[in-house]
Amino acid sequence: MQHYVMEQEGYYEDVPAAVTIERFSSGPSVVKAFASGDVDVALFGITPAMVLADKGTDAGILAANSRNGFKIMGTTELVERNEQDGTAMFERFEQEQGRKVRFGAPPDGSVPDVVLRYWIQEDLDAGEMASVINKSKVPPAKAVQTIQSGDIDATIIQEPFATIIDQDDGFGELAWSGNILENHPVTVLFANQQVLDDADIAQSLVEQHVAATEFTADAPDAAAAHAASVIGSGVSEDLATAAMDSQASDFLSDPHAITDQAATMGEFVANVGNIEAPVATENLFAFDPYDAIQE
Repeated sequence: MQHYVMEQEGYYEDVPAAVTIERFSSGPSVVKAFASGDVDVALFGITPAMVLADKGTDAGILAANSRNGFKIMGTTELVERNEQDGTAMFERFEQEQGRKVRFGAPPDGSVPDVVLRYWIQEDLDAGEMASVINKSKVPPAKAVQTIQSGDIDATIIQEPFATIIDQDDGFGELAWSGNILENHPVTVLFANQQVLDDADIAQSLVEQHVAATEFTADAPDAAAAHAASVIGSGVSEDLATAAMDSQASDFLSDPHAITDQAATMGEFVANVGNIEAPVATENLFAFDPYDAIQE
């Protein structure tokens, strides 16, 4: 969201460096570009930042972007079963349907995958995720079509896609990630060492980011319009505006606000095998630019 506002409101023009923008279709592709030096600054999930830091990339998180940003959506049958059976819903579903619940989600170790694992294994205490559900890899942009076609029973998805699914009478909300892992980070502003070493550029990026966060809070409809204009892909202004009212639309800049839950998520990312071990806070975050503009 901050990027959409920074781009459409011209905030990047105040950064004392030429800024060029490239959009990527997936986390792995931007990680590869960042690792190869083709990208200096990225706005992406916190788990790609962990992967790059784990690989020894000299870089750090300058700011948080969003937190609590997912909803677990499912068929009305599954929602009703959840209300009736609670933690036993997966077991009851398998007994009656002769198969496990089919979940569509991004790849193992991604932010939504980590939250889904935490929900099943820690929050519901239903057992290891692999033994409880059948998970297939479904990109966020295809989740709506996949669940509406009946190929999956549930998905964990961010806005505005959660709102699209929720508007269909055949589906509803199973859980909000803010209730699963309170204040968990989703996306971050991540910069390489060259940017971090230039205090003027690093601080300016954070200043514009903070300004964009404040703009989003003060003018959510305008921010939604900016998002819709950049995202495209059938995301209308009305849809983006409706999605801004969602609990899963939670934007911030303060990197200090996400350190504790970043550590918790790092343990799951390590367990999946995407990183060797959880990345220490001091190796993942670059607090100085944010702290400097707060003084």
